[in-house]
Amino acid sequence: MKTTLIPLLAMATHRNRRRFHFRQRERIFWVLLYCLWPGCVDPLRILKPDTLLRWHRRGFRLYWTWRSRARRGGRPPNPQDLQDLIRRMSQENPHWGAPRLHGELLLGFEVSQATVAKFMIRRRGPPSRSWRTFLRNQAPRLAGVDLFTVPTVTFRILYVLVVLRLDGRRVIHFNVTQHPTSQGAGQQIVEAFPWDESPRYLLRDRDGVYGAEFRRRVKALGIGEVLTAPRAPWQNPFVERLIGQIRRGCQNHVIVRSDDHLRRVLRSYLAYYHTARTHFALGKQSPQPRPIEQRARGRIIALPHVGGLHHEYRRAA
Repeated sequence: MKTTLIPLLAMATHRNRRRFHFRQRERIFWVLLYCLWPGCVDPLRILKPDTLLRWHRRGFRLYWTWRSRARRGGRPPNPQDLQDLIRRMSQENPHWGAPRLHGELLLGFEVSQATVAKFMIRRRGPPSRSWRTFLRNQAPRLAGVDLFTVPTVTFRILYVLVVLRLDGRRVIHFNVTQHPTSQGAGQQIVEAFPWDESPRYLLRDRDGVYGAEFRRRVKALGIGEVLTAPRAPWQNPFVERLIGQIRRGCQNHVIVRSDDHLRRVLRSYLAYYHTARTHFALGKQSPQPRPIEQRARGRIIALPHVGGLHHEYRRAA
């Protein structure tokens, strides 16, 4: 009995707890000792045979967990890039099920439908579109209008009205005037939207130039008006961003002499804006997509825009 109690007392000398606990290596020691000498627990009252058997079962589970991690055969694992692709496709297309995703993956992968269902993203409730998808689907029916001012060399103030289609970021109309009126703004809307191209809604602020005559013209075209809150320009962000781009890319670098001069400058800049300027929201393309040049050879030339203020780069034949 003294021989059996010696290792137990040695283990207990390092304990400062009220309740006695065995470490993992100490449990393994007692399990091995019990396998070699089952009578070792007879002189001890601190352990029970059931405790040693429970420790042995736990060690058995840990052993087979370790064995199962080392794959020595069976079905090969699915590539990580395939798993990531299945998760991304199920996230981007919440209304698609495993058969639909499996049909798309058959174009370039050899994978079973059960594997697709295994790695799909699980949702608790019914799928819902993201706000980005919702707004992108509504963009073809929306347009925005706003005014901004440009000082001339003689300190006259000119007003520029711009009309923007939100889908594709296309400026479909602009006009320059020194005395903006409700009737003039309404006429510009009529010129901007033919009957078969008018949007469903028009975003604008609460400027006084959008008076009764303007609202009558807009209503006659079948367009609904959406007004921003007072002093909240960020509620019409696409037009505000366009005006900022015009200021930074054109107006801040030119001294305007007259109405005609400003029209020519804006016409030149908007031609560059539509055909050459890249937009992050359009996948770094322009509103009128530029052709992708596949030629690997040829000298790269610079095409000036807005009097050399901006350049477009292409490969010469």
